[in-house]
Amino acid sequence: AMMEESKVTRFQRRYLMDCVKRGDTLPLQCHLTSSKEPAPAFSPPVCQPSRLSAKPHLRPAKVCQAGDAYAREKFKPRARRDLEKEKQRLQNILATGKDVVEHKVKQTLVQTKEEEILEPDRFEELMNEVQERKEFLAEMEALGQGKKYQRIVLTEISQKMREMEIIDKKRSEEMREIMTKDIPGGNKSDPHD
Repeated sequence: AMMEESKVTRFQRRYLMDCVKRGDTLPLQCHLTSSKEPAPAFSPPVCQPSRLSAKPHLRPAKVCQAGDAYAREKFKPRARRDLEKEKQRLQNILATGKDVVEHKVKQTLVQTKEEEILEPDRFEELMNEVQERKEFLAEMEALGQGKKYQRIVLTEISQKMREMEIIDKKRSEEMREIMTKDIPGGNKSDPHD
């Protein structure tokens, strides 16, 4: 099968099969296109390996032990982590029962995450949602489906508007409190006016 895949000529196949039957080694290069032997003058000098017999040669134990096959590398320990930090961490755990170093790291990570994620203004979100619903209703009316969605969308818009009113009242109360604290002994306006 390998000979067929490598596209070997019939003459080369016969030559290789004869070598196998005789027990000879297979040639390293197969330039055989005719029955003539290749001239050694044209081929570069190649080191010919000695013929190997079919039986494997076993080396004596002394020859094997004399080589580097049994030599082991010396163990060289290396510090993989900072031992001083590990000692401090262990001392903190034994003294306080807590891992102080990790706690500080976790606190700084939480603080940076809180700073990065600014809470979007709920009032702005509600305004955007109301606008989206108005646009959706306008699209449905343009397609002739306005009556089908009008009650649902108007109900959702009224809910959003109610939530916006509650947020607006809270903000105005907070602003009044801030203003009354900032102005010492000034005219305090009555919230019922």
